[in-house]
Amino acid sequence: MSKGSEKPLRIGLAGFGTVGGGLVRLLRENADVIRRRAGRDVVLTRVLVRNPAKARDTALPDGVALTTDYRELTDDPQIDVLVELIGGIDHARALIDRALDQGKHVVTANKALLAEEGPDLFRKAERKKRILRYEASVAGAIPIVEALRQSLAGNRVHDLMGILNGTSNYILSEMTSNNMDFDVALKQAQTLGYAEADPTLDIDGHDAAHKLILLIRLAYGVHYPYTALSVRGIRGLSGLDIRLAREFGYRIKLIGQVREVPSPQAGEDDSQVRLEAGVFPALVHHTYLLARVGGVYNAVRVEANAAGALFFHGRGAGDLPTAGAVLADVLAVARDERPNNTGFAGSDLPRASIVPPQEWRSCYYVRVMVQDAPGVLRDISGCMAAEGISMAQVIQKSDEGHGVPLVFMTHETTAQAMSDALQCALDAGLLKEPAVYFRVLGGA
Repeated sequence: MSKGSEKPLRIGLAGFGTVGGGLVRLLRENADVIRRRAGRDVVLTRVLVRNPAKARDTALPDGVALTTDYRELTDDPQIDVLVELIGGIDHARALIDRALDQGKHVVTANKALLAEEGPDLFRKAERKKRILRYEASVAGAIPIVEALRQSLAGNRVHDLMGILNGTSNYILSEMTSNNMDFDVALKQAQTLGYAEADPTLDIDGHDAAHKLILLIRLAYGVHYPYTALSVRGIRGLSGLDIRLAREFGYRIKLIGQVREVPSPQAGEDDSQVRLEAGVFPALVHHTYLLARVGGVYNAVRVEANAAGALFFHGRGAGDLPTAGAVLADVLAVARDERPNNTGFAGSDLPRASIVPPQEWRSCYYVRVMVQDAPGVLRDISGCMAAEGISMAQVIQKSDEGHGVPLVFMTHETTAQAMSDALQCALDAGLLKEPAVYFRVLGGA
């Protein structure tokens, strides 16, 4: 341990909401464990809030003051590390920028900021030789950041997929287990506090997308621009598709995935790797572990060349689960660990080589609503065949009042071929409404 390590580590906390309150509680309740693991005390010095008069469930330790002036955290030479839990982009970026400029280490749970502006912050942290840690920004209590940065550092990651948003997973679980409609399940999630009044970030896939960007950076050592990521959420997903998927033995989950795809160009090195990445609803077979992740839980599955398949599962949000991940990062600073912010040497990570979404290859679940008339199935099959798509299974259900559902499970094809085939069927007047289709995932 470095000289002077017995000196307490002093932290300034920005944000005293759910996670901030959990951190204050853990600092008090786990003080003896913290001291034994870090070899020094970790002391909360000051807390930045917007409204000091607001009633709070967690009491601050004696002598810890509230402030509305961020400079009392960033400019105080007695504070060693800034813990940023205010969220958002602009204010959080300004706060972290100034803290790094003032020579402070930073611990944050801000997935949106790191996904959208992380490269600049990582470059600054490296220039300043400061630690910037962010375990709590992805999957709450699940230690996936540390696993990718340290435990799997000797592996080549081939595939990473996960359930990265607890709100969406809760909605889908209720739709699957209790036959709820989407709007009813969303309302219940809001009533229980699992979904915000404005659930856009969750149900449209953006929260999961922010987390996936961070995982791509850690797993592959590349910068995958957030704006280049394909994102599709679960807004308005039909209970009919939930029920039909179950008949085939599948569960619909909102998945974030990145996987290696060798270059298809003739003459190029076959080992050159491009990345296929996105957030999307997908059918997962009920025997796979991901299909069994229920409620607000998160899970990540990693396939690596040395370790094989690994599965991480746990609480993805909440006061103590997330605060525990924040505290683990604080302890890493307290132990004077060498900065290793991205998991790769240097901060100027190369831009990812990206597989365009239309080239993605997958099996598909397809549901079309048609009139119950002779020749419809034949004509739709013709549109599929014209794009080289073969069907593995077809079922026809009874009239739903606005048409008869035809459901196909296809063999592997490209997203472009699937889109073109279904557009052909729509243009030919074979469909009563645009088709619904989802990728079908393999895996264990």
